[in-house]
This record gives sequence, C-alpha cells and structure tokens, in this order.
Amino acid sequence: MATNVALRHGRSRGRLTARTADRHLLYSEAVQCAASEIKFLRRVYRKANGRLPLLLREDFCGTGLICAHWVKAGPANRAIGVDLDPEPLGWSRSHLLSRLTRSQRARVRLHRADVLAVQTPPVDVIVALNFSFCVFKRRPLLLEYFRQCRDALKAGGLLVLDIYGGPESHRPNKEKTRYQGFTYVWEQVRYNPITSEALNHIHFAFPDGSRMMKAFTYDWRLWTLAELQEGLLEVGFRQARVYWEGATSEGTGNGIFRCRRQAEVEDAWVAYVVGFR
Repeated sequence: MATNVALRHGRSRGRLTARTADRHLLYSEAVQCAASEIKFLRRVYRKANGRLPLLLREDFCGTGLICAHWVKAGPANRAIGVDLDPEPLGWSRSHLLSRLTRSQRARVRLHRADVLAVQTPPVDVIVALNFSFCVFKRRPLLLEYFRQCRDALKAGGLLVLDIYGGPESHRPNKEKTRYQGFTYVWEQVRYNPITSEALNHIHFAFPDGSRMMKAFTYDWRLWTLAELQEGLLEVGFRQARVYWEGATSEGTGNGIFRCRRQAEVEDAWVAYVVGFR
C-alpha cells in the first residue's frame, strides 16, 4: 500500500517505540490509502453517471481519513463520517480535521451513531472499507445495513465495500510488513469454517524491540463475494459488481481493480464489491 501523508504532518516524527507511537497514525500508514480509494470510487461513479460524485458518506469511519482526503480533493466535495466509537472521532478532530483549511473543515460532518440507524441527507457514495461491515455476522443484519444504505443513496449512487479471501484467509497465520520506523503485523488467530467467523489482530513492532500488541482486534464474519452480491440485489440495488485486482509480472497485486465476472483462485486476494442504486 502507498505511504499515507497522515503520518508526516510536515515534520519529523522521531524514533518510534511502543510507548511513543500513535496507533491511529500507524494504522493510517500500514492499512489505509485514501488517495487510491477515492480514485477508484470516482472512476466507477463517473463511468456510471457521467459526472463526479460530490457528497460521500464514510461508514465505520474511525478517524475519518477518507472524509478528510475527500474534501481536499475538490472545493465542492462534502463528506459525512459515521462511527459508534467516540475515541477515533475525537482523535480525528484533533489530528486530522484541525489541519484542514476552514473551508474544508466546514464540509466535513462526523456523527457518533449506529450505521443501522443514522439519518443523513441523500449521498452520492457510501463507503464501508477495511472490511468493517464484517462486524455483521448474521445475514438479516447485513441485509438491514444494505437496505439502510440503499435508502440513503441518491439515484445512481454507489455503495462501495471491500472484502478479502482466498485459502490463506482460512487458516491461522501472521503477515509482517516493514515500514519506516515500524513493522506492521497482521495476525489471523482463528477461522471457523462452519460459521465463517474470523478473529484477527493488528500488532506493531519497533526497532528498539518494543511491541504494541493487539493495537486493533477484529471479530468478524468473512462474507463471500457471492453472498455480498446476492444480498445487494435482494434489497433492491439494480446491479452488484465485483472489481478484482490485477497482477504484476511477479504475481503480486498491482493496485488496479477492474470489473470481473470470473477470476482464478489465488492464495490471498482483496476485491471491491459495488452496489449500484
């Protein structure tokens, strides 16, 4: 993933340790790439509607990183962030929104609310990324969320989800990735093939030997691409499409996602599922 400028803030961050590091900044660098996400959803929306989207809702927004980048991407762009947890929302106001211009801040609204019950103006795009909707382990709850999203979208609007899969996602393992000043560790603790439930942790390790264990924990149901498409169509989306990542000559993901109806089995993959209102 591309390095995110949220960590930099235009100054040196010094030597990181488990005691001094900020888990939200580490997450933004290791996991998120708002610029790429925004480029993708703008491309898909423009192809479907002949214009660019202006009003975005980021569900399960956490620190609202996509919201902050969205309003910076255009003077007419507005963003709504929704999350139940007050801690990352407070962090966003102190560390992200405070660094926007007055005009940009005025075009962002963060709501502490349940995505199943929140009331917002009709929007062009809703995103539920980083597999966040997998917190819904029961199909009726997932469909309730999809209905809520459909009702909150304007005509021609998109619901953009991402999901991961492949044989590697069905067994315990650890994946380590080095970044400047720290190592990101994704740990799959367990997967239950009967219920499709998965427990995962994110840890961070530092050059001094210190570790930030269980910086984030996720207790999810790992939904399949077919289940997500069927659910979107069932609640009234006119189309549900899968966007599959292409590969480099070395066989690694190239960051380019195209609409596909068929794909080869890969050990691990990430894809977008898009519902078209």
